[in-house]
Amino acid sequence: MIFDTIPKNDFYLFLASLIAILVAYWLISYFLRKFGKDPKYLLPEGTFRKLSWPIFFIFLSILVRSESLRTLLRADDHEYWFKKTSTILFIFAITWLMLNLLKMVKKVIISNYDVQAENNLKARKVYTQFNILERIFIFVIIILAVGAVLMSFESIRELGVSIFASAGVAGIIIGFSAQKMIGTVLAGIQIAIAQPIKMDDVVIVEGEWGRIEEITLTYVVVKIWDKRRLIVPTPYFIEKPFQNWTKTSSDILGTVFLYTDYTIPFDALRQELTKILENTPLWDKEVNVLQVTDSKQNCVEIRALMSAKDSPTAWDLRVHVREKLITFLQENYPESIAKNRVLLEKSTDISPT
Repeated sequence: MIFDTIPKNDFYLFLASLIAILVAYWLISYFLRKFGKDPKYLLPEGTFRKLSWPIFFIFLSILVRSESLRTLLRADDHEYWFKKTSTILFIFAITWLMLNLLKMVKKVIISNYDVQAENNLKARKVYTQFNILERIFIFVIIILAVGAVLMSFESIRELGVSIFASAGVAGIIIGFSAQKMIGTVLAGIQIAIAQPIKMDDVVIVEGEWGRIEEITLTYVVVKIWDKRRLIVPTPYFIEKPFQNWTKTSSDILGTVFLYTDYTIPFDALRQELTKILENTPLWDKEVNVLQVTDSKQNCVEIRALMSAKDSPTAWDLRVHVREKLITFLQENYPESIAKNRVLLEKSTDISPT
């Protein structure tokens, strides 16, 4: 028999370790499922599925490191590789667990905010911060995990120390070369903290009107109104001026300019503007103003000022009001439409024949 030459104590020790690991895994699984069903401790959907495998590999790494397993497999001469495998497996499992926990925390917090709501300023702030910070944490966790794996090997650790000790000049050169990249990453972090822009903000960038569709550590994607995408480096929003129409709120004022003759009845036009606004759901009932803003040689400039809940609605409202006011003038006061006048006078002088 294979196990006849194996000391019973080692076999029983391995069996006890295996049973203890299975019991611990079962207990963790039980509590995860229980808390997932309890409304007081309601965990996100799929919590057990996302955490079970990383936890399983953590326990497996502990089992691989056990001396009783090496004895059972008659691999006492390979203790070094068993321990290294256990260490790498443990680091991998912990990294996997941390990344899944990070995504779950983000999902729980984001679920409390509705980005699609009308007044979604706070939701967009939270979503933007977590979107950028998540990428930062993922990057840091993976770098630390890779570093921990490499540093677990003595030969690589000694090589790394030697390289760091003799890389003074090279480090300075690389630092200057990477200055642009580091500045870009720092700009991404600054956007996450200061938030000059947020997800779904309406901005004017390089003369283009659009919404912030994606924010990463190195670039920002602006969805232009005609469905084009403008890719902008993150330092742009730190170093250059741009327009943000939804920085503190999404409501905005819209304007319509008319150029009419001096004979226009302002009160009638003002009443018509009120009537137009009251009959459209595009108006948020906040601002309704009609003013004469300029007088020129051949016409007067009239500005209609109105408010809407956001910039796309304001655009539609301006188009609607402009069309209705022009139609009103055409039907009721066609003589008030701007025109050029030519005055012809009949001369009273009679020249001699």
